[in-house]
Amino acid sequence: MGVADTPDLLAAARAGDNEACARLIEENGGLIWSIVRRYFGRGVEPEDLYQLGCLGFVKAVRGFDPAFGCQFSTYAVPKIAGEIRRYLRDDGPVKVSRGLKERGAQIKSAREKLTAALGREPTLTELSAETGLEREEIAAAEEAGLPVASLQMETGDGLTLESALGSDGMEEGIVEREALRGAIDSLPDRERQVILLRYYRSMTQEQTARVLGVSQVQISRIERRAVDKLRRKLEE
Repeated sequence: MGVADTPDLLAAARAGDNEACARLIEENGGLIWSIVRRYFGRGVEPEDLYQLGCLGFVKAVRGFDPAFGCQFSTYAVPKIAGEIRRYLRDDGPVKVSRGLKERGAQIKSAREKLTAALGREPTLTELSAETGLEREEIAAAEEAGLPVASLQMETGDGLTLESALGSDGMEEGIVEREALRGAIDSLPDRERQVILLRYYRSMTQEQTARVLGVSQVQISRIERRAVDKLRRKLEE
C-alpha cells in the first residue's frame, strides 16, 4: 500500500504519531531506495545513505500539506534527495583544493558576519568589500564547493529544476552525464548566478533579488529565461 492510499496514516504522521511515521517509512522503502541508489559510489555506505533518505522522508512527512495540490511522493522526492546531497556536500568527501577551501571558509565567515550586521543576505559587492576578493573569485570559490548539478536542486520556495524544466524521470541520466551542470555553465553570467542562488543556495526570488541588487520582477524574468535555455539545451 502506498502513501497515496493512506491519507489517514499520513495525517497521523504529520500530527506527530511516530508509529504512523514508521509505518510510512516501511511502506515506502522502495521509493527511498530508488533515490538513494542515485548516490551510490560517492564514498558513503548504502545503509548510511538510506538512513539519510529516511530522515529526508520524515521531514517531508512533517512539512507536507495537502493544500499544496500535489501528491505526497512528488513533494517527498526532492526532500529525500536534498537530505543526502546536503550530507555529501557538507560532511562527505569533497575534493577541493586547499586554497579554494580556505577562500570558501573566508567567504562563509564574511557572509555570516555581514548577515548578522545587516539583517539580510549580503550582496556580492558587499562580500567583495569585506573579503578583499573580486566578485569572480568569490563565485569561483563558492562554485567549487557545490554538489554535482541535479534536477532535484530545490529553491527556498520548494521548487526544483525537475519541476521547472518539466523533466520528470530524467534525474539519474542527467547526473551521470553532468549535462545539466554543463548547460548551467553555458548560461550568461547573470542568468547563471540566478540559477545558482535559487537552486544551489536554496534562496527565494526575493532573497536572490537582494543579493544581486535588482528587483524581484527582474529575477523572475531572468530565471524564466534561464530555465527556457536550460530546457532547450537538455533537449538537444
